Parts: sequence; C-alpha cells; structure tokens
Amino acid sequence: MLQSVRINKYLSEAGICSRREADRQIERGNVTINGRPATMGDKVCPGDSVMYGKKRVSREEEMILLAVNKPRGIVCTAEKREKDNIVDYINYPKRIYPIGRLDKNSHGLILMTNQGELGNKIMRSRNFHEKEYIVKVDRDVTESFLRGMSQGVYLRDLDAVTRPCQVEKVGKRTFRIILTQGMNRQIRRMCEHFQYRVLDLKRVRIMNIMLGDLKEGAFREITPKEWEDLQHLLQDSSDKSSKERKEYGQKSGRNKSRGTSETTGISQ
Repeated sequence: MLQSVRINKYLSEAGICSRREADRQIERGNVTINGRPATMGDKVCPGDSVMYGKKRVSREEEMILLAVNKPRGIVCTAEKREKDNIVDYINYPKRIYPIGRLDKNSHGLILMTNQGELGNKIMRSRNFHEKEYIVKVDRDVTESFLRGMSQGVYLRDLDAVTRPCQVEKVGKRTFRIILTQGMNRQIRRMCEHFQYRVLDLKRVRIMNIMLGDLKEGAFREITPKEWEDLQHLLQDSSDKSSKERKEYGQKSGRNKSRGTSETTGISQ
C-alpha cells in the first residue's frame, strides 16, 4: 500500500517534473491536493486527488528505474517468445521493460522501467539525450577516421546522414563516441562506411546514468541523486513520437525514411 509522501516527491515519482521544478510550480499555485492549493511540505496520502494544472496526477504504482549491465547474447525485448529476452533474464519481481535497445551482440548499460512516459522521454531522438559508447575496431584508429565519424556519416542502407557527434580516441584501436540519436546499428554502420569492423561495442552511459563498475548481468536501482538529476535533464523533453525530419539526417535527394529508428533514440 502506498504511504504518504511529500508533494514534490509525489510529482517527481509520477514523472511530472523534478522536485525543484515541483517546488516552483507549488509556489505559483499550479498544484492542488483535493481541490485546494498545495503548499511546500504538504503530503499526499492514498486516495488524495492531485492536479498539476488541468492534469490529474496518478502514482498508482511504485516508480522503478533500473540500470542493467546487459551481456552479449541477451535481447532487449519483453517479448516472451524470444528465449533470451532481457525481462526473463533479469527476473525482476515486478513488471518492467527495457528503455530502447542494445543490439544482441553489444553489451553494457540498458535502463529498465515500469514508467512508459519516462521511457519515452529518454528514448526520443528529438530530445537529443546523450548515450556514450566505448568501441573496439579491427584497425588502427586514425585522425581522418575520427574526423569523418564526428562530422556525420551517410548510411547507404538507411539512406540517411547521422548527426554530428563527439568522437575521441582512447586506444590504438579503441574510441569513445557520444550519440544523441539511435538509428538501427548506427555505430556499426558508421564504422563500416570507413571500412572498419566493430569487434566490441559497450555502452557506458545514458544521460547522467553511468555503467560504472556494475558487474555484467547485474542490475541496480538508480540512486536518489541520479533520479533528481535525470528529472532535471528531462524537464523540457517530450514523450511524444514524431515524424520529424532529421535535421542532420535528411535524405539525399529524397524525403522518405527507410529502416531508421529515429523515434527511439537508443539502438546500437
């Protein structure tokens, strides 16, 4: 059974806004509890009616957000017909699903939640949220390769150009790349464009959430500080899907899309 909770935390855990933003909205009179304006420090009890502007706020279930270190071979789907699906692999006691995807042959950080709106805000490519990867390739990393990767790459199979991104050499055949979009197998396709083959691809960060020293196959709940910072980063993000034109992914001479995962934002 839900316990009473401070109004700013209630709004935060319902995915409405950060606690700091909730405090501002309370001061402006935009939040009510059972029809009366909320005040700082008010608590919400089970059965209370909370309104944020004209929107009714519901926190019917506990907010769950897990950081998972996905091993190779596990598929980021909740589809039970996939024997190696990540939901069965994690075996969490409550219903959760992955936010975005990480290819079966890739490993590292994947987030899992029970909050659809939260997942959409993190996933949508139009929100420009960062995902960071460490990539090992089959040839020496050159300055021209780094420059080409960072400037945007035309992917023939998808008939699209990637957004400019941050790329940094971290070893003779290893580089770090930070993306704000998630086309299908984007990093692998980008490398193939320059005749490089990916030997290992590991995601180490999604927005402010780091993989750190989390053991492969293990998961953890995000910390209160991570949740607070995440809410701040998401406060201007949309959870709506969009058929937006790719400002750095316009088709070459055509205006149709094939095979991209622009709306999901996290796929490597």
